[in-house]
Amino acid sequence: MKDSTHPDYHQITVVMTDGTEFLTRSTYGKEGDKLHLDIDSKTHPAWTGTHRMVDRGGQLAKFNKRFAGISGKKEEADAAPVAVASSEKIKLTTTASSAKKKA
Repeated sequence: MKDSTHPDYHQITVVMTDGTEFLTRSTYGKEGDKLHLDIDSKTHPAWTGTHRMVDRGGQLAKFNKRFAGISGKKEEADAAPVAVASSEKIKLTTTASSAKKKA
């Protein structure tokens, strides 16, 4: 077996979200490095059954800033009705037969 074809496999410390640590072997980093987890089996919704937003790199804040003015709530749309003068109102025809009768 060639020495240069395989990565260095060494012991590291994994730090869970609640601060607990355990030793494992990995190709991550160097001998003795610590791997700090953002999501693990104690916080992931698949194991806990609860949803928690994790904002890594400001992606959630960027999304909220970009779409802050958009809302799908019906109450906000109904809260500020726009007044239209009667002369500006348009009569809509719903059927083709009523359009033929007028012609």
